[in-house]
Amino acid sequence: MWCIGTIDKEYRHRMYDLLELYARAYDSSEPVINVDEKSKQLIANTRKMIRGNTRKQDYEYERRGTRNIFLAVEPKGGKRYAKVTKHRKKKDFAFFIKDLVMRKYKKARKVHIVLDNLNTHFKKSFYETFEEQEAEEILSRIEFHYTPKHASWLNMAEIEIGIMDQQCLNQRMPTAEIMKSEIKAWQKHRNKNKKKIIWKFSKQDADKKLGKHYV
Repeated sequence: MWCIGTIDKEYRHRMYDLLELYARAYDSSEPVINVDEKSKQLIANTRKMIRGNTRKQDYEYERRGTRNIFLAVEPKGGKRYAKVTKHRKKKDFAFFIKDLVMRKYKKARKVHIVLDNLNTHFKKSFYETFEEQEAEEILSRIEFHYTPKHASWLNMAEIEIGIMDQQCLNQRMPTAEIMKSEIKAWQKHRNKNKKKIIWKFSKQDADKKLGKHYV
């Protein structure tokens, strides 16, 4: 369920930018990549599981810290890339994006990256992580597109994270290694089958459904 507040000029500008971006025909030379992250607890069973006709799991468990999961999804290309990290600091974000644009999408002319407004998601993260020349080389291949504040529903990475939650993360994972292995297998399966996200909400739909909130 959406909770829509007052939609001001900046909100509309960013929303229209994203909706127009999503409406473009697919172009592999300028892929649209949605990026987000989430935190996941490492949880171990404290008792040995009993196996029979059904899988049984005791209610007791042991917390073993948390890990951050970066996720990038290319909705029209049917690709996604995830990375498990100890933290989600500026340098973690910068290295994830660098690997994305300089290795996985190295043949692209320009990579359009959709993000929310988390304080790590800006150009300064690259200048604080890399030498100026390297930072500028990476940034020259990126065009950032930001969701309006309090409008994360416009970032399709949230849809893919929801799918990852249901299909992969809905189990106890006691170690980072197991988490990485499970996410890698999930990612490989969805990429092999080129699972896409079909976005149907248009600028016209926005004006019709949200117009009464515009100021």
